[in-house]
Amino acid sequence: MNESHPTRATAPDIVLFDMFGVIARHQSEACKERLAAIAGGPAAAFWDAYWGLRQPYDRGDVNGVAYWKQVADSLGTSFDDARVARLVEADLASWSAVDDTMVALVEELAAARQPIALLSNIPEELAAHYEERHSWLELFQVCASSCRIGHAKPEPGAYRWCLDALGAEPGRVLFVDDREDNIRAAEDAGVRGHLFTTPTRLREALRLGA
Repeated sequence: MNESHPTRATAPDIVLFDMFGVIARHQSEACKERLAAIAGGPAAAFWDAYWGLRQPYDRGDVNGVAYWKQVADSLGTSFDDARVARLVEADLASWSAVDDTMVALVEELAAARQPIALLSNIPEELAAHYEERHSWLELFQVCASSCRIGHAKPEPGAYRWCLDALGAEPGRVLFVDDREDNIRAAEDAGVRGHLFTTPTRLREALRLGA
């Protein structure tokens, strides 16, 4: 894993951002408790089903209604339309919080004419939710939403899609993600990786002032 700070000579042409865990926040405990309560049943089994079935949903193979029906089947139960609607709404709400410090950094990079792009594992309902509410998404040269490109990280196709869309050589792209498996997959594609921990560490890696 490459966490070294790029020098000016090797500074990335493009910074490719992950969304959740970098610019947007992960689900809070309160939001997670609400989702599990709406679903009913043991929380551990719910989260096994939630994550075990998530990749096809993120990739756009199924929509939200179909996804939640699959979760119900996995739990040995069924959700009526009203419960599915509540689960979709609660799921969207659970992923809706953004890190204002990171949004400001994105805006700073864009103002400095640093090319930036986005690669996010995100289902269609959530992608539309963000587009309706956050104009800063328009700052990205490419917004690669997994549900629209047919590939979800850490699948190699997700990184190839971005490189093709950007017309960039892999070594000139710095991918910022908070998951080690996603960073490893990017590096396997020749893309440089920065494991995100804090905005301060990222600023240091990009050689930006405090």
